[in-house]
Amino acid sequence: MAAESADVRRFWQSLGLPGLIDVHTHFMPHRLLDRIRAYFDAAGPLIGREWPIRYRQDEDERLAILRGYGLLAFTSLAYPHKPGMAESLNAWTADFAARTPECLHSATFFPEPGAAAYVPAAIQAGARVFKAHVQVGAYDPADPLLDPVWGTLAEAGVPVIVHCGSGPVATPFTGPEPMARVLAAHPTLRPVIAHFGLPEYVGFLDLAERYDGVLFDTTMAFTDFFGGADLPDRERKRIAEFEDRILFGSDFPNIPYSYTQALEALSRLEFGDGWLRAVCHGNAARIFGV
Repeated sequence: MAAESADVRRFWQSLGLPGLIDVHTHFMPHRLLDRIRAYFDAAGPLIGREWPIRYRQDEDERLAILRGYGLLAFTSLAYPHKPGMAESLNAWTADFAARTPECLHSATFFPEPGAAAYVPAAIQAGARVFKAHVQVGAYDPADPLLDPVWGTLAEAGVPVIVHCGSGPVATPFTGPEPMARVLAAHPTLRPVIAHFGLPEYVGFLDLAERYDGVLFDTTMAFTDFFGGADLPDRERKRIAEFEDRILFGSDFPNIPYSYTQALEALSRLEFGDGWLRAVCHGNAARIFGV
């Protein structure tokens, strides 16, 4: 692990950065993390392929790894798969943020009657970023129960990382169209399209051209595991031009390759050091005040 930490540090030091900001990392209650790992290990229906999780250390060790990499900030993205989970997860992530100085206080929600109350309560308690997992939750992001939630997040300007692309497995509510309906109703919302919206990244780039608040995270995107960086020239040009709308994410600890590979995948795009500085630090530093 020491060699890997040195590689990560060399990456951001070579760019003249003070460190990295990773907006897509997962810390959650131990029992929930164990269930998620078991699902990955079994290549469950929403995984659909072999997925050997690389980082299985306990919480303290995982924190030490990220600190060894030189991360200035990261998230604790927990998410519910059914009603009645979100409030307890928000209590856990609030406590985690309180005892972990580098953690951006994260929260979540589910389409349920109480969401209209507990989301603003989480913001009041200091939540700086939310997580919504349309694929795992198996819900329509345009569900009427979520309308006040999106409205609250839009009004507060709090970003929400949304797994709404159809990777690795499509479900009835993944893809650009459901989020397009959300954005039509809440045009100032700041959704961070997780995993760059893969495989429908073109449709999500179209949404970003229509709505200034649409952001992307690079989580697993452009890695060999997700198909590499073989992009049409038009889409390469658009991704390069969206320099100020893209945030680095890794999906640590549930990734099937080393952390360094996520960074190397971005370098292979060959968009230049300025693009890498913005994506790996500058944009998130600006948005979250790091």
